[in-house]
Amino acid sequence: MPPRGRARAPTRTQETFVDTAKQAVAAGSPAAAAPTVLEQAVGKIKQRVLPLFVIMFIVNYIDRVNIGFVRSHLATDVGIGTAAYGLGAGLFFIGYAIFEVPSNMLLQRFGAKAWLTRIMATWGLAATAMAFVNSETTFYVLRFLLGAAEAGFFPGVIYYFTQWLPGSERGRAMAIFLSGSALASILSGPISGGLLQIEGGGLHGWQWMFIIEGMASVLLCGFVWFWLDSMPADAKWLSDAERNAVSSAIVAEQAERVKNRPAHVSALQLLRDGQIVIFCFIYFSISLTIYGATFWLPSIIRKMGTFSDFQVGLFNSIPWLISIVAMYAFAALAARFKHQQAWAATALIIAAIGMYISTFGSSTFAFVSICFAAVGFKAASSLFWPLPQSYLDARIAAGVIALINSIGNLGGFVAPTAFGFLEQRTGSIQGGLLGLSITSLVAAGVVFFARSGGKKAA
Repeated sequence: MPPRGRARAPTRTQETFVDTAKQAVAAGSPAAAAPTVLEQAVGKIKQRVLPLFVIMFIVNYIDRVNIGFVRSHLATDVGIGTAAYGLGAGLFFIGYAIFEVPSNMLLQRFGAKAWLTRIMATWGLAATAMAFVNSETTFYVLRFLLGAAEAGFFPGVIYYFTQWLPGSERGRAMAIFLSGSALASILSGPISGGLLQIEGGGLHGWQWMFIIEGMASVLLCGFVWFWLDSMPADAKWLSDAERNAVSSAIVAEQAERVKNRPAHVSALQLLRDGQIVIFCFIYFSISLTIYGATFWLPSIIRKMGTFSDFQVGLFNSIPWLISIVAMYAFAALAARFKHQQAWAATALIIAAIGMYISTFGSSTFAFVSICFAAVGFKAASSLFWPLPQSYLDARIAAGVIALINSIGNLGGFVAPTAFGFLEQRTGSIQGGLLGLSITSLVAAGVVFFARSGGKKAA
C-alpha cells in the first residue's frame, strides 16, 4: 500500500505522461503492433547482458566470501580469533549498508555503464588489499572498505533490469542472475582451495588467494566499460524498431504505476509503507541464513575429517551445486503456477527444516542437512525479488531496492558475528543454527502479507 496520508492528484506532467503512453500503444507502437519485435529485443538483451552480469556476480561473490576458507590461516599467521573473525566477516555488511542507497542513486545520475565499472574496480582493489592484513584492526578496516566499495552492485543490476526488460521477463532474468551466487559458491571452493596451495615471493597461500581473486575483478571492469550500455536508447546492437519496442513497453508499465502512486516520497514515508518493511524483513531473514551457512560451512566440513584446503573447497561446492537446480526448478514452477508468495514461503520452510535438523547428530549429518536447507534459502532468494520489483514505482525503484537490499544484507553482519561469539563462548554453533531455523519459519509466514503489485493490481 502507498504511505498513509492523502495521495496527491496526478500533475499535468503525469497525466501527459500517461496519455502519451496510452496513445502510443493504441496507435500501434512497435511494442503493440509487432510483439515479435519486442521478443527479439528481449532475447538480444538477455544474450548480451545476462552472461556478463552472471560473471560479475561470480567474481563479486568470491571476493565477498573467500575469507571463509582462510579462517584457520588468519588465526595462525595473524592471530585473529573466532570472535574477531566473525566480527570482521560481518563488518563488510555495515559498510555495504551505509553506502548502498547513495551508490544506487549515483548510478541513476552517472549511468549504469560508468557506475558499475567504478564499483567493480574499487571492490577489486579492496579485495586485493586483504592480502596485507596484519592485525585485527586492519582486518576490520579492510572488510568495511570492501563492503563500501561493493555497495550498489546488486541493486544496481536489479534496477538495470527495470530499465531494459518488461516485468514479465524480470523474474527469469533474476533467477539467471542469482545463479551467479550459487555458481560462485561452487567455484569458490576449488579455486580458493587451489590458490591456497601457492607459496612463494615471501607471501603465504592465503595472501596469493586474495591478490589473484581481487585483481581478476580489476581486470574484468575494463571489459564491462566497453560492453555495457546505460539505456536501451544507447544500444547500437539493437535495431531502431527493437529500441522503440523496449522503450514503449517500459514506458507503458511505468504509466500504470504513475496512476497508483504519489510522485515523490521521502525515505521516512517509505518506511511507513508496511509493504516495504515486510520486504526488508523477508530479505533480512534470507540473508541471515545464506551468510550463516556461507561463512561457517568450511569450518563444519573441516570437523568431518582430515581434509586439505582443496578438499574442503570441493565439499563446500556440493550444497551450492544442489541449490542451482533448486533455483531453476522453483522459478519454473512459480512462472507456470503463479502464486509467487506461496512458492517463496515453501522455499523458506525447506530452509527452516534443514537448519533445524542440522543441530542434531555429527558434523557429517549437519553438512547433509545444510545441503537440504540450501535448496530452500537459495530458491527463496530468487523468488523474493520479483515481489518488490512489481510493487515499486520505477521513479523510486532504485532507492527502494537499495534500501531493501542494504537492510536485508545486515543479516550478513548479524549471522557471522553471532556465530563467532557463540562458538567462542560455548564451543558450538547449534544455537545459531536453531535461530536461523526459527527466523526462516517466521519469514515464511510473513511473506503472505507481501503484495506483488500496486494497490489496483492487488
